[in-house]
Amino acid sequence: MMKDGKIFGLERNVFFTGLTSFFTDTSTKMVYSVMPLFLLSIGASKTSIAMIEGIAESTASLFKAFSGYWSDKIGKNKPFMIIGYGVTALVTPFYALVTGSLQVLILRFIERIGKGLRAAPRDSLVSGSVPKNQVGLSFGFHKAMDNSGAIFGPFAAFLLLYLFPINYQYIFILATIPALLGVATIVLFIKEAKGEKKEERPAFHLRQLPKKFYFFLAIVFVFTLGNSADALLLVKTAETGINKSYVPFVYMIFNMVSVFLAVPIGKLSDKVGREILIILGFLVYAIVYFLFGRYNSINVFFFLFLLYGLYSALVDGSQKSMVADLVSKDLRGTGYGIYHSVLGITLLPASLIAGLLYDKVNANAPFYFGSVMALIAALLMIILVVIDRRGKKCSSQASRG
Repeated sequence: MMKDGKIFGLERNVFFTGLTSFFTDTSTKMVYSVMPLFLLSIGASKTSIAMIEGIAESTASLFKAFSGYWSDKIGKNKPFMIIGYGVTALVTPFYALVTGSLQVLILRFIERIGKGLRAAPRDSLVSGSVPKNQVGLSFGFHKAMDNSGAIFGPFAAFLLLYLFPINYQYIFILATIPALLGVATIVLFIKEAKGEKKEERPAFHLRQLPKKFYFFLAIVFVFTLGNSADALLLVKTAETGINKSYVPFVYMIFNMVSVFLAVPIGKLSDKVGREILIILGFLVYAIVYFLFGRYNSINVFFFLFLLYGLYSALVDGSQKSMVADLVSKDLRGTGYGIYHSVLGITLLPASLIAGLLYDKVNANAPFYFGSVMALIAALLMIILVVIDRRGKKCSSQASRG
């Protein structure tokens, strides 16, 4: 199990950060997998469901840029992680007291602030704890642990809904336990990976980050504009007539595939490059969303959730690893903060568009829109690869000349 201070061949920080994410995602996905059903049960519309996710993610995303920059400035990640994961643990039991959608929005907003505080410093800690040739593997492991919690959480929710139909309060209360375990793991086992605080650190300017990083962020923006919250996938699944208690179980299938593939795909990204896997992931996403729009069958949706897990494994870890490739180590927290902010801010218009298309056009429209945006993002990623390779070729020829 342990060799040369490592656990299962992984740096201790990487392992325990993954364990923290496992506990926390068990908690959040217990809540998230039933939240659309809970909101529908208290009279919320499809647009309201999408907007709650969009507003919570987007407004809280400002904290992602702040926490990333500030963690670079003071040379510490751990305090942001403790506070961020701690907020999630404190908020979770209050869902059991909710009686209206506005209360859900407030709690989701506060909980997402916690994620905003922890996300960039956590990713900076992971990338700063390993050599460059293990970044993909490390984020692949983190993704696997994150999604392992996303398997266990929906499965626990499924069991509780099956045993206690329509009693969502039990789920919200029990979800607090793994969230607290996640905070305890940070406090007891995770160590800092940053250097000392730099008293004379120069002010940060956007031009300190490379142009390729901003091109990459533009691609992330385009893709995310068609990648609204998974809540609408769960809503459409519920509308096939499936027993409501099985909706978290279906969501669990997606996370299972992502878990099994995250580590090998992370290793593969270290060898073949992140761009190829991201392009492939965008194309898989385009197919999945097109078929979600084309069909309304639970049998088809089971298969699509399998493919959706493949997309997640291809894209999530590869994008984070690519940020580490593009940004210097001393600005990595800032880079991750900006990256997570783009993801969060874009989710507001994405959710608004998807919700309005669902309510005002039809249930298929938001999925067709997402498919088109994924294809555009894949094309832009191909252009980025071509430009980058031409640049490297010209640089090589100039150096030889």
